[in-house]
Amino acid sequence: MRPEPSLDDVHRFFFEGGSTGSLSILRCQSCAFWIHPPSPACPACWSDDVAPELVSGRGTLYSFIVARQAFATAFVEELPYVVALTELVEQPGLRVLTNVAGVDPDQAEDVLRVGMPMEVTFEQRGAWFVPQFRPVTAEVPA
Repeated sequence: MRPEPSLDDVHRFFFEGGSTGSLSILRCQSCAFWIHPPSPACPACWSDDVAPELVSGRGTLYSFIVARQAFATAFVEELPYVVALTELVEQPGLRVLTNVAGVDPDQAEDVLRVGMPMEVTFEQRGAWFVPQFRPVTAEVPA
């Protein structure tokens, strides 16, 4: 079983939104720059006035790999799995690193294409909901 996220106040919102099917990303309230991964200050204007805001949960596949070797022992039994960078539609360069849901890792190179539309889905781990992305045409995993 995959581990639950270890959370602090800066990251907690990211893993709570899935309980309602919503993805939130930090946004600077001073300059409107989207910030991910979460940070206590905006990298564009250095304001500390940042807050989570809902995003559409849609994006495009920027890059992906099929992990066949675990980077941590907690993931050994999950091998193989697909890891992707999805660029959200809200801002160029706003990318989220997640697993890809609904795609057989052994068929990933045939199914996934850089630039294809992706949408958020969530995997519940304990009390938290880990955002993942899937191709828009994929069925919801059981």
